[in-house]
Amino acid sequence: MRNSIYILVVGLLFLNSCHIYRNYQRPEGLPVDSLYRQTPIASDDSLCLGDLPWQELFQDSQLQQLIQLGLENNTDMQIALLRVDQARSQLQAARLAFLPSLSLSPQGALSRTDGSKAVKTYELPIQASWEIDLFGKLRNAKQETQAALLQQEAYQLAVRSDLIANIANSYYTLLLLDDQIDLTTSTLDVWKEQVRLLESRFKVGEETENAVTQARASLYELEASLTDLQKQLYETENALCSLLGITSRHIERTSLAEQQLPETGSIGIPLRLLSKRPDVVQAEMELASAYYSTNQARSAFYPNLTLSGSAGWTNSLGEVVTNPGGWILSAIASLTQPIFNQGKLISNLRVSKDEEQIALLNYKQALLNAGQEVNDALFATESAQKSFDSHQKQCQELERSVTTAESLYKTGNATYLELLTARQSLLNAQQNLASDSFTILQSTINLYNALGGGTN
Repeated sequence: MRNSIYILVVGLLFLNSCHIYRNYQRPEGLPVDSLYRQTPIASDDSLCLGDLPWQELFQDSQLQQLIQLGLENNTDMQIALLRVDQARSQLQAARLAFLPSLSLSPQGALSRTDGSKAVKTYELPIQASWEIDLFGKLRNAKQETQAALLQQEAYQLAVRSDLIANIANSYYTLLLLDDQIDLTTSTLDVWKEQVRLLESRFKVGEETENAVTQARASLYELEASLTDLQKQLYETENALCSLLGITSRHIERTSLAEQQLPETGSIGIPLRLLSKRPDVVQAEMELASAYYSTNQARSAFYPNLTLSGSAGWTNSLGEVVTNPGGWILSAIASLTQPIFNQGKLISNLRVSKDEEQIALLNYKQALLNAGQEVNDALFATESAQKSFDSHQKQCQELERSVTTAESLYKTGNATYLELLTARQSLLNAQQNLASDSFTILQSTINLYNALGGGTN
């Protein structure tokens, strides 16, 4: 008896050393501490941008309604939720695999020999089969299915985060196009009046034909630009409607000048990306799933113990009489030890190990990609703010330049081409200023998304 217990303990220790009963552990040596470049990093317990709910980041009520509509109707989001439901069902099946299976298979027969009276026989057996999980096959299958569920949940959060960011970016693109169209339209009205005045002055000999030609050419170019902006606006509305899961229509919106974002320079510690970024979590769960799949491949080398039996009632016990009936009982234990399986077990184990290494490399790359996105978005936000400040000063100088050019032109000390050039430069600077406002918003959204925002 003691020898049997000793052998059992040694066997269990051996199996544990072979990882069959070990739980997944996050691998060491991940490039976490060096993910961020020189950036303002907060302490572990401080609130960072990625921790904000999307309702607090996007304070525009129109945008909030669109995001909520997209979360409810977007087809990718609905598919992701169904994938999660499928994974939960599979996990439930994996948990029930530890229990015995039961089946009822009633049988009946009618027989008659040499004109004798017909004999009716029947059996009402309940059959049971129970696989004993001595070597972790069922356990690792359950753990793999649980990792697959967490993977699908992380994927659903990744879809949610990307959807919120895409809706916000599309909405702000519409606001930018609105500003550019308004600016171009107002400038176009001014230039139409200037062309009319130039044509009148040309008729009385106070202006050259070249000035009139240049003014008309600039007017036609501005009209073409307005048409292109209107086309972009129409296409952006259609693309946003597709994201929202609705038919194409006009999108109600505010203005670019009304947008406000919370001021926060904190991006948190790099380690937070391991649990906050859904794509990083998804990659880690793929690694965990591959780990348990390798354990299953290892457990396939060990015996498979199955207990089966049946119990029921029958009136066919080899007797002439058909009544009364009697009980039938049977029990069988089977042990299957693989000896030679044409190299399939070894091949499956090797493939599983390679898949686990591939999943590990994908996990590391997902973490590196997350760090890159944070660095790029943070630098883009800082650069956009600097560019906005510079273009704002440029607009102020160009406004004074246009005023001076208009005064000089009225006194005959400047040509209309000089005035036209000054106005064109001001228009370009104003458009750049609007683009900078949009870039600040877009970079903040990208940084929010890169930090795993929008998952709560």
